[in-house]
Amino acid sequence: MGTVAFDEIETALGKTGKILGGAATYVGLAASHLVSDIRMSAVVGGDFPQEYLDIFAERQLDISGIQVVPEEKSFFWSGRYHDNMNQRDTLTTDLNVLAGFNPVLPPGYRDSKYLMLGNLTPAIQRQVIEQMDRKPGLICMDTMNFWMDTAWDDLLSVVALVDVLAVNEEEARQLSGEYSLVRAARKIQSMGPEYVIVKRGEHGALLFYKDHKFYAPAMPLEAVTDPTGAGDSFAGGFMGYLAKVDDISFESMKNGLIYGAVMASFSVEKFGTKRLLEISSHDIQERLAEFVKLVAFSI
Repeated sequence: MGTVAFDEIETALGKTGKILGGAATYVGLAASHLVSDIRMSAVVGGDFPQEYLDIFAERQLDISGIQVVPEEKSFFWSGRYHDNMNQRDTLTTDLNVLAGFNPVLPPGYRDSKYLMLGNLTPAIQRQVIEQMDRKPGLICMDTMNFWMDTAWDDLLSVVALVDVLAVNEEEARQLSGEYSLVRAARKIQSMGPEYVIVKRGEHGALLFYKDHKFYAPAMPLEAVTDPTGAGDSFAGGFMGYLAKVDDISFESMKNGLIYGAVMASFSVEKFGTKRLLEISSHDIQERLAEFVKLVAFSI
């Protein structure tokens, strides 16, 4: 569940014009390399090209949950990255069709075993949870500091319903009121989620569960072209792996974090979704082997 949209991205390496983007797009495409039977829920306008929907269908993604509102325009975001790629300026955010979005899940979606809630208003995320016939085996949620500033009570009510919360360092600190990420994770766990993932961009990601901690590094790359979909590609790799092995133990989640890091490392190599559409299973296995070498040591 998330956005399927248009992005326009500018970095020191170039400018894209309107391209395929959105949280659900990156999550779905990343996960499609690991598991089938992925059901996408989103909304687009009449301006959304059929060729983009065909890309999802070719990846065997179920798009019956993508609502098309012919008389409206699709969500559009544009941004410009600073030279260090860690900071960006939002130039345009046009909610368009997203402003009045009320998700309606097709009956075939409502028994899904795994639910990934991409970054949207907490009220919409809650609507999706409430439409499920039964509680999924695992609910993972992404959010952002904007909702902490504007929809605090709604956000907390949804956080209490999920199993995994994925946030970046700044968001973890704002949500918890703690500077230490260990204390922040513990405080967030007291709000409901058993697992907390703290995404740290080029510095990898941390996974917290009770008193257990795990760190997944980010792959050092020769060049980063576009970080836009990295976090959502990470989520797709993480959830895709868990669904593939059908195991939500802490040990399995550790592997899921590595798969997430692998998919994120591919995503940033080219603009938009281009790299995610190019890679093969062989590419993924090779990069997994690189990750093993990256962290392997003996004492």
